[in-house]
Amino acid sequence: MGRTTNRIAKEKISRVSTRWFKSVPLFLTLSALIFAKPASPALDIALTSSASSTVSAGDVVTWNASVSGESTDRFWYRFRARLLGSDFHVIRDYGPNSILDWTALDEGTYEIEVSVRDRETGDASAVLAQTLISWRVTDGPAVNPTANPLVFLYSAPPCSKGSRMRVQFQTEGGPVQQTPFKSCDASRSMNFYVAGLLPNTPYKAWYLTDTGSQFATGPSVGFATGDSGAPAALFTQSVVMSGPAAGGFLLASSFVAPAATDLKGNLVWYANNGVSFITSVDPSGGFWSIVESSTADQSGQSIRKFDLTGLTLKETNAARVNEQLSAMGRRPISAFHHDVKTLPDGRIVALAAVEQILSDVQGPGPVDILGDAIIVLDSDLNVIWSWDTFDHLDVTRAAVLGEICNQGAGGCPPYYLAAVANDWTHGNSVQQTPDGQFLYSARHQDWLVKIAYDNGEGDGHVIWKLGKDGDFRFDSADPYPWFSHQHDANVLFSDPSSVLVFDNGNTRHGVAQGGNSRGQVIRLDEQNRTATLALNADLGVYSLALGTAQQMSNGNFNFDAGYIMDPTSPAGSAAYAVEVDPAGKIVYKAKANAILYRWLRVPDLYSSN
Repeated sequence: MGRTTNRIAKEKISRVSTRWFKSVPLFLTLSALIFAKPASPALDIALTSSASSTVSAGDVVTWNASVSGESTDRFWYRFRARLLGSDFHVIRDYGPNSILDWTALDEGTYEIEVSVRDRETGDASAVLAQTLISWRVTDGPAVNPTANPLVFLYSAPPCSKGSRMRVQFQTEGGPVQQTPFKSCDASRSMNFYVAGLLPNTPYKAWYLTDTGSQFATGPSVGFATGDSGAPAALFTQSVVMSGPAAGGFLLASSFVAPAATDLKGNLVWYANNGVSFITSVDPSGGFWSIVESSTADQSGQSIRKFDLTGLTLKETNAARVNEQLSAMGRRPISAFHHDVKTLPDGRIVALAAVEQILSDVQGPGPVDILGDAIIVLDSDLNVIWSWDTFDHLDVTRAAVLGEICNQGAGGCPPYYLAAVANDWTHGNSVQQTPDGQFLYSARHQDWLVKIAYDNGEGDGHVIWKLGKDGDFRFDSADPYPWFSHQHDANVLFSDPSSVLVFDNGNTRHGVAQGGNSRGQVIRLDEQNRTATLALNADLGVYSLALGTAQQMSNGNFNFDAGYIMDPTSPAGSAAYAVEVDPAGKIVYKAKANAILYRWLRVPDLYSSN
């Protein structure tokens, strides 16, 4: 398990510096910069901008890179940005997309760099452009719309250094919502995205400043939302079956578009930005997602972090990752799938598909076998650690229920070596455990696997396998205590000796000729390899695929039964979000007339718990 750094054969960066004056129209300054040419004559790169004469905090700027006189198929583009005086950070790593929509919420002069790499020669050149983000307010606070009709930008004057500020907002009679705190900087205004808003509703918003010794409240500003503009195919009906109807939201990972509702089923947010599905809320804000395309090559298979308005914050693709894996002597991946999230130390972990054609393994003659990889990237999207099922699991142990993939049929990530593949492991979640290892869910093996990650220094060996025919003995009177075809396994934050999992129950369902999906908390004695059930909640429905298992801040548990055959639903299928207390009693249940990969309970749209 080694570390790598990106190596480019040649990279010639043409740096353009310009003194900025507020009295000079911005479009004149931009025009002098965005057509700057690199020092190398090999690539004639133009970086153009949609910016007008005024670019205020939160305004979206579209950057478009091109190479004069050349076929665009030869080139990959990487976009980086920085506030002058700080380090560059990668927004989108090398790939075929030459256009970037970008914004900043802090005033100042920013540099945008596009690096263009010739895929035939390996040479790369880069150009830089600057843009000035100006103040949006000077006297009092203001609220302005964004491109997302259910997200607004709240702007306030600067506050004293050492203090911090947040925004609170509510509709008449509704609960007070609030953004996270931001540290104050006396030289810059304060800008916040406000989200979790009902369509066609008036609101008022104000800022709250914490000086360390007292709280100060700013003046109230009124604003109103309009129509949501949500696409017609987006699920908007969510029927509360029982339980409380106030507090928090349901964040739905729909395959149409990610969306959030309040607990009464009213739409309060969605993103129509082309992602396939979201996987997690990032602790620093924004959402991680998977982008899959059954018709694209590996450069069209991506992980993407985006903000509340839908703008890309970080993105890389399987083809770019494969360049780095090749340099490390590892197998390539075909696509990302199921899970991507930020680790506690700021690194990024993602699941990816790996395929090999093996002879007389899991069938006679050549067989395409689809396994999994775990990819760890640093904050600039460089691969620093990887793990591969073909290296660490027994490939002769086929999928428990014999699942296969058919090209274009859905349910499997994109793959390329054959029309039909054995869906061997079908991983669907990976989590870093409190002791620095990885917990990986292999759905088609009916196993949870603990992997020696050791905070990035581990050799990847399998520490144990939890599940039927694994390494643990179950101390239980239940006739079939084992989970099967499970989803979203994670260690409880309140009890590191316990694992929470959504038990779809496919194998048990077949053996017992029926039975519902369950929410389980399994207490482990790792030294003696014994397991006991602390929670084994019957959720009242059978979800043949998909699912969420989540411990909530109130001590209860949220489970998403994501794919239920339901003839009463217009689409013939439905999903349920079920909240149970520690004793397994259902205290809240909601239904969506849609298939939902994950359905998270969140207190707001800025945090996961």
